[in-house]
Amino acid sequence: MGKYFGTDGFRGEANKELTVEHAYKVGRFLGWYYGKEHKAKVVIGKDTRRSSYMFEYSLVAGLTASGADVYLLHVTTTPSVSYVIRSDEFDCGIMISASHNPFYDNGIKVLNGEGQKLEPEVEGLIEDYIDGKMEEIPFAVGENIGRTTDYAAGRNRYIGYLIAVATRSFKDKKVGLDCANGSASAIAKNVFDALGARTYVINNNPDGININTDCGSTHIGRLQAFVKEHGLDVGFAYDGDADRCLAVDENGRIIDGDVIMYVCGSYMKSQGQLPYDTVVTTVMSNMGLYEAFEQEGIRYETTAVGDKYVGENMRANGYGLGGEESGHIIFSKHAVTGDGILTSLKIMEAMLEQKSTLSKLAEPVTIFPKLLQNIRVKDKDTVLNDSDIKDAVAKAEEYLGTEGRMLFRASGTEPLIRVMAEARSEELAQKGVAIVIDKIKEKGYEA
Repeated sequence: MGKYFGTDGFRGEANKELTVEHAYKVGRFLGWYYGKEHKAKVVIGKDTRRSSYMFEYSLVAGLTASGADVYLLHVTTTPSVSYVIRSDEFDCGIMISASHNPFYDNGIKVLNGEGQKLEPEVEGLIEDYIDGKMEEIPFAVGENIGRTTDYAAGRNRYIGYLIAVATRSFKDKKVGLDCANGSASAIAKNVFDALGARTYVINNNPDGININTDCGSTHIGRLQAFVKEHGLDVGFAYDGDADRCLAVDENGRIIDGDVIMYVCGSYMKSQGQLPYDTVVTTVMSNMGLYEAFEQEGIRYETTAVGDKYVGENMRANGYGLGGEESGHIIFSKHAVTGDGILTSLKIMEAMLEQKSTLSKLAEPVTIFPKLLQNIRVKDKDTVLNDSDIKDAVAKAEEYLGTEGRMLFRASGTEPLIRVMAEARSEELAQKGVAIVIDKIKEKGYEA
């Protein structure tokens, strides 16, 4: 990770860690970098945060001042930006969003001309420009100054693309959608209505500050209750920029990203649509998922946390399905990044084609109890490199033995250390996490 760019873009509290000056400079650099040999063409989308508007205008100012033409999708999803980049041959795209973070945070996600996360070396160059480590970029003048175009039509084409992905009508299916008061509010209901579903929607009235507030994929309890109360067949919860999806079955049980990968992976394998019978997961995936995969004859590979790394592995090896427990799921036949609404459509396909409920399809997976505790720290690198902390992690791993595992890592977007234990019993998991968390507090690292 760089100084500003983490695993999912440049993220921080608006006008504190991430300011309008930062956004302007990102725009200035990208307009110049992609416009060296031709007039750069850049597309921008944003989520519903109040600060997204000011960052949009700052980026536009920087891009056009460097000579780039800018196309605005307005409120839309991250995967829609990726889709438009690829379908309309943009040089790059920018999504203004802090994903599942609170409304007061925001982020700048830059996608390259393939619709994928920007290369680390280019992020490094942007950081050098922000810090004044390179020569000043010349301003465009005269007819070379860039212009801005309303491009809502690009978002509408993406909606049409999603509708075309579906293999059959959703008629008579009662589907609940939790749009997290975010980007999905502008798209998801339109898709499900067009496919004939009886669509029940909650949290689709964004006001700039209610995005992700007690709703969406990170606060799924409300959707669980909603599905049971209304007797729905299934429910889907998205995050702020709709690049992730979690589901709720007809009984109100949470179907997380791991179980989604099992449901979709086993269906794809049965149809001969799972390349190399392999699914790409991350180190956060549950041991219970792997046991279910083995029973199904599905192989798996493991990457670092982040759909960026999942995507890289999939592209390098020609795999068709991969994702994260958190709900970032990539279907490489249809997209190059995680796409929450697409994921919900593929779950519907598995249910409809197999004439089954989601609970039945998920039944073979027995999830091991998992405890994830985040602790806010003063300096992540100090904690990661402390030998006493490393010894505590080793002690926790020894305690769990073959009955579980530990995961100890820093957040890529926040000043947090994540300590996770997974084991055959909750008691084992709790003890494993406590060994590490207690040591971090004892050493005085907690912020």
